[in-house]
Amino acid sequence: MMKKIHIIGSVGSGKTTLARNLSANLKLPHYELDNVVWKRCQTSDVRRSEKERDQFLQSLINSDAWIIEGVHYEWVQASFENADVILLLDSPYRIRTFRIIKRFILQKLGIEKSNYKPTFTMFRKMFVWNRDFEDKNRQEIMTLLSEFGDKVIIITDNTEIEKIYKMGA
Repeated sequence: MMKKIHIIGSVGSGKTTLARNLSANLKLPHYELDNVVWKRCQTSDVRRSEKERDQFLQSLINSDAWIIEGVHYEWVQASFENADVILLLDSPYRIRTFRIIKRFILQKLGIEKSNYKPTFTMFRKMFVWNRDFEDKNRQEIMTLLSEFGDKVIIITDNTEIEKIYKMGA
């Protein structure tokens, strides 16, 4: 059974949804890397120092079981090394774009919760991050993950996710 899972992908790729579903299905705690980077406070979020961030991530990695998800890849090497499986969600650009729009609308209507204030500035940033993933980050991530061989699973379609549930059961 998989007990340590790292999920990586672009904004809108489905990381959080998959992490929540796997967490419920496998009874594993899940953590968003954005919450490792940011201290969530009532008045506003505060960015952790690199040292605090890295210590917090290490404390998660040192636990017996976890699902860690996020787009971050430059500073999470220890998570990749300790994971039983690394899931790279590589959904098509147009699907991610649709999900970004859908998420923003649902957040503005108060139907979907977010860790950040859903402003138009944040909305625009998500499109930039999505394009950056397409043009640059995906290749950097693929190169980085190539050293982890068989424990990397690339998921390009939601129908492939069912395989993950079967692997973890």
